[in-house]
Amino acid sequence: MVAVAAVLAAPVLAQQAPALLYTQPLAPATVTAVQEKLRQAGTYTGRADGVWGPDSQAALERFQATHGLVASTQLNPATAATLGLAPSELLAAGPGAGPAPGTPAAMATEPLNPAAVRNIQTRLKALNFYKGDVDGAWGASTQAAIERFQQGRGLQATGQLNPVTARELGLDPADLGAGR
Repeated sequence: MVAVAAVLAAPVLAQQAPALLYTQPLAPATVTAVQEKLRQAGTYTGRADGVWGPDSQAALERFQATHGLVASTQLNPATAATLGLAPSELLAAGPGAGPAPGTPAAMATEPLNPAAVRNIQTRLKALNFYKGDVDGAWGASTQAAIERFQQGRGLQATGQLNPVTARELGLDPADLGAGR
């Protein structure tokens, strides 16, 4: 799955902590918009149909390479900006629109509140992946714990909090304050 990666605000600490990332799938209408932008840029020759497949992925990587961007499996902020897409456009269809299988993912635009971070830390601590204080502050130890958790569950170890990771933690991806 491709992800649109954006950085959510993290508290500024004496030591710079990594930013909290949370991904969610893009709706088919948004995938169509991305495909259309890639077509306009000359890297995508397929039909803009809202289905993210190998041709769309290859076009994204060609676009990134030809524009001096880091070629990745993610539609990151730099790539989206270079395509002329704002984060609000990427999330415009909203969660109710529902993604097609294998579609790119977009970032949530709201930072997680301290209560949600505390809930994540509590779950990670209960599962012996987090040893720090449950303080609601996103930091390097929380991010590293997410990555260890993902590795332990056989997930792609990105350190990013995505819907699959949230569900594996026993949290509702739509409401990180709620658990199973």
